[in-house]
Amino acid sequence: MSKDDSKYQPVSCALYNEFELAIIHRQKLRLAWHEDGQTHIAMIMPLDLLTRDRQEFLIAQDHCGQVLHIRLDYIHEQPFIK
Repeated sequence: MSKDDSKYQPVSCALYNEFELAIIHRQKLRLAWHEDGQTHIAMIMPLDLLTRDRQEFLIAQDHCGQVLHIRLDYIHEQPFIK
């Protein structure tokens, strides 16, 4: 999880719904996001959505099995369903 304390910018309901559908259908996504000054691009398996401290996160697993907590407003490309 990022240590960046920048103010959370809510994402659109349409984008949130895309993540919900991908979780329900167990569809892998190609995501690009920034965190801790780096840009990440990866194929991930979305597992759940989480709200904590007024911020929304996508809980996902990468190809190595690592669990990721990706803040939704850090995603800078529309998810691509694989």
